[in-house]
Amino acid sequence: MSDTSEHIVIVGAGAAGLMAARELARAGRKVTILEARQRCGGRIHPLPASDFGYPADGGAEFVHGEAPVTRALLREAGLSLQELEGEQWSFDGTKLSREERLDPHEAELQAVLRDLKDDLTVADFLRRYFAGDDYAPMRHSIERMVEGYDAADPERASTLALRAEWMDGGHAPQARIDGGYGAMIDVLAADCRRHGVTIRLGSVVSAIAEEGGAVAVRCAGGDVHACDRVILTVPLPLLREIALPAGARAKLAAADDIGFGNVIKILLRFARPWWRERNDKLADMTFLLSDQAIPVWWTQYPSQHAVLTGWFGGPRTTELDSLDPQGLIDVGVDSLAVVFGLPRDDIARELVATAATNWAHDRFARGAYSWATPRTREAQAILVRADGRVLFSGEALYRGRDMGTVEAALASGLETAGAILQG
Repeated sequence: MSDTSEHIVIVGAGAAGLMAARELARAGRKVTILEARQRCGGRIHPLPASDFGYPADGGAEFVHGEAPVTRALLREAGLSLQELEGEQWSFDGTKLSREERLDPHEAELQAVLRDLKDDLTVADFLRRYFAGDDYAPMRHSIERMVEGYDAADPERASTLALRAEWMDGGHAPQARIDGGYGAMIDVLAADCRRHGVTIRLGSVVSAIAEEGGAVAVRCAGGDVHACDRVILTVPLPLLREIALPAGARAKLAAADDIGFGNVIKILLRFARPWWRERNDKLADMTFLLSDQAIPVWWTQYPSQHAVLTGWFGGPRTTELDSLDPQGLIDVGVDSLAVVFGLPRDDIARELVATAATNWAHDRFARGAYSWATPRTREAQAILVRADGRVLFSGEALYRGRDMGTVEAALASGLETAGAILQG
């Protein structure tokens, strides 16, 4: 067991950092969290309920799959989940229709995936096994899922890492938290403080040094925090901006084999749900897919809020890099106008509240979440080793199926805390 008198500094008050802090503090450790933002949550970004009519999420929104750590935490906190219901629709350039979920080549895809032994990139997998013209719609669907859902580059993304997602057709159960992810973060942060954790907001860590058997964590503002160990939970791109001791820096080189993707997220609140009024068949629409500039939209169904959320993920988000939030909102309205066959001004007149985030432009994120390459599992094994005074944790280091999720962050924080407590 580790020394109960040790002081642990955690860099980042996102899901991983808060979860690790809570576990360590409950076990009697002295814990300080240094958070660069003026709020907890990181890439969980609650938006004002007064703007959108409910506690909307500008970052992470869905609970994906079984998510045992997340669901246990929500039960403990007395927070409930609303499972997603409804129909998925698509726009093919001319008409809207309910999405056909079963590709005619689905059985063949499943068989090839089951027999696949050696990993390769998604792009190489499709070129090797499904190159013919007959497979073009399926290739497009897979590439759209890899880029849009996983925020990944098919030329680098691991096929084996995504196999489980594909084997269930990409339709694992999803849910939302009543009150949003912000409610969960509030509970975690309050529990941390209740167990003596000090959370310092507005503390941008710039350097970590090992000095005489201890660690010094330096902040850009000049503060220095002495401690026995450090857990770094910030997004992958930010790790490279922190000066680290030689051993930790050498270990961090493995992160080059972990992908990190971007997402643009747009929320549009309208005076009324005009899409349902225009077509009553859309009353239970959840997701809407197209090949427009903002290719994915969803409603809050079964809740009846007059809000559409736009989503654009993956390497092609660089096409919109030059746009500010209002520019992104304009592109979103343009996309909806094409899909629904309406004048864009008619849609724009209905707007009540808007929000847009290009997560690559967020200085404390530099993107949205991680994804696996064929070499990611080896890289993670190096990075999660608790063999020094500087430890790494976070969603990018989760070795389960749903890498890149809040569940991954919570589970990784729990694992890192456990490694310290077990000595």
